[in-house]
Amino acid sequence: MSDGMAGLRFYNTLTRAKEDFAPIDATNVRMYVCGPTVYDYAHIGNARPVIVFDVVFRLLRHVYGKEHVTYVRNITDVDDKINARAARDYPDMPLNEAIRRVTEQTNAQFQSDVKALGCLEPSSQPRATEYIDEMRALIERLIKNGVAYVAEDHVLFSPSEMNKRKGGPRYGALSRRPLDDMLAGARVDVASYKRDEMDFVLWKPSKPGEPGWSSPSGIAVPGRPGWHIECSAMSMAKLLEPFGGGLQCDDPLKNTFDIHAGGIDLVFPHHENEIAQSCCAFGSQRMANLWMHNGFLQVEGKKMAKSEGNFVTIHELLETERFGGRKWPGEVLRLAMLMTHYREPIDFSQRRLEEAENILRKLKRVSDTATDASGAVPANVIEALSDDLATPAAIQALSNLAAEGNAEGLKAALALLGFDVSAVAVDEALIDRAISERLAFFREKNWAEADRIRDELVAQGIQLKDGKDPTTGERVTTWEIKR
Repeated sequence: MSDGMAGLRFYNTLTRAKEDFAPIDATNVRMYVCGPTVYDYAHIGNARPVIVFDVVFRLLRHVYGKEHVTYVRNITDVDDKINARAARDYPDMPLNEAIRRVTEQTNAQFQSDVKALGCLEPSSQPRATEYIDEMRALIERLIKNGVAYVAEDHVLFSPSEMNKRKGGPRYGALSRRPLDDMLAGARVDVASYKRDEMDFVLWKPSKPGEPGWSSPSGIAVPGRPGWHIECSAMSMAKLLEPFGGGLQCDDPLKNTFDIHAGGIDLVFPHHENEIAQSCCAFGSQRMANLWMHNGFLQVEGKKMAKSEGNFVTIHELLETERFGGRKWPGEVLRLAMLMTHYREPIDFSQRRLEEAENILRKLKRVSDTATDASGAVPANVIEALSDDLATPAAIQALSNLAAEGNAEGLKAALALLGFDVSAVAVDEALIDRAISERLAFFREKNWAEADRIRDELVAQGIQLKDGKDPTTGERVTTWEIKR
């Protein structure tokens, strides 16, 4: 840990308490975050966990060192929704080829969108289809350990068998839901081959034309994995490698990593099922020591839904004028997300974006005057982030730094939070000449040309302010960089 750094404390969904963060190995801090299913543009609700856990990643790197933190965010590229989209968009193409085209295009767009939001690329972004062998191996262990079974070419996990095991974690410990709530939340399929309605699919047969792989446990027909087993296998394969690979190691103490994170909607059934699979495969008490979840997002006071007309994608916000009649910079979207604590629900609105834009402009106006780009992040910013990622308090600390004129500290803090602090190149002489030409057009009452010059400068990030000389009464124009 860096000298003088406050200890980190995060809220743990598993224990329902804020805890001191103590990595299993401070030289190899490991975090896994559930990533996108690549079949369509990511919506603004998807942006929240990407931004929130990017800040966690940055904070961990700041405290433990960049080379000592591994962040894995998966890509789900096998799914019923992907199959349906591929068949819809490319009906004349073989399904497997169409699926590949959909997943490649969608993933490329996702990567472009989140980069525009100021997010670092994770240490690793495994694709589900690249880890089928690990999924099969994990499923075989679950069958061998008596918590999974084969039925009608499916493999299913049995939560009731899990709860019969002595000394292990109980199914439902993460979500803490009664059985009836879990049944409703899991949207379970009624199927004759299930021993119990809570049993969930680890592997299922592929339909003709769908992606398929050799099935585990002697099943003759090709199949594909269930959603939950994908994340168990990928997180273990990527984060337990220092111990010889999670799928080979039988030491329960070495089959746990530090942080598993995602949206609050993933607590049940997805994360609950991940825990069940991973812990039962290797006899471990925990899959991850710390579970972090961000709160829900609504748009303009309503739950986001296409039926409400308020369903908006990251791409639309960045590249179209659909939301509020204009495009929004990625940094503004980022700040708008961080203005609310990550565990609280957030109401995403045009007013919120305008507020974020004004705050960011004021902060950048001061940070742009910094002469030293290597300043230390002020302690009060680190303290706020170290207390369960209290970004609203951190943003208030940034505003205080701006009010104090601490440009160097402000610039370092903005960089830590993922905001662009590169200097803006400005040709002042060129701007002054443009303003002189505009004033001349005003005197000639050539309003159209005057407006043209103003619009050209605005497009370059230069905001003009018109006023009058208090002595002569003549028009005077000043300018500033609009960040």
